[in-house]
Amino acid sequence: MPAVVTVMADASESLDETTKSFVAGDDGALRAVYERYSAAVLRVAAATLPSRPDAEDVVQTTFVTAWRSRESFDPAKGSLLVWLLTIARRRAIDVLRSRGRDEHVVEVLHAAAAGTTSDEPVRPERVIDRMVMLEAIAALPPQQQRVLLLAFYDDLTHDQIAAATGMPLGTVKSHLRRGMARLRQRWEVDRGTRRP
Repeated sequence: MPAVVTVMADASESLDETTKSFVAGDDGALRAVYERYSAAVLRVAAATLPSRPDAEDVVQTTFVTAWRSRESFDPAKGSLLVWLLTIARRRAIDVLRSRGRDEHVVEVLHAAAAGTTSDEPVRPERVIDRMVMLEAIAALPPQQQRVLLLAFYDDLTHDQIAAATGMPLGTVKSHLRRGMARLRQRWEVDRGTRRP
């Protein structure tokens, strides 16, 4: 046990002042770490994700996550930069996985909006998917419902929805993100109950 304490003491002594300040939660430490490492974190996120806005969101999430869990940073396992890049990589992968699930939910929403053509046979699982999505939309708060319906049934862009509703663009994006998360969760629960 004393050897572990010695190793930790040696590691903390080798930390630079910015890292020590960050780990201690000092005022201004998050800003200093962000200024030092955000470009590297953005490079990792941008290399993983297809869009710059998604990569920028991952940068923000990475630093918020790091700040909130700074006590779990272990200098014996690597530098602060390596720890931040690991968090960014995980967050970027989460975004990709979420996007894959969201794409299926969007596909179901578009199918529900369009209905089926008369020459296309109706598959029971598609009907169930549509019913589940429509029921899930009905359970959302009214503003989220409205934003989702405008996005998927009227095929409006974020900017067009903001103009049509009078909501700020950030609020429209938040409603879409939260609404999609709830729909995805509902869809996953329902699909899980229908597996043989």
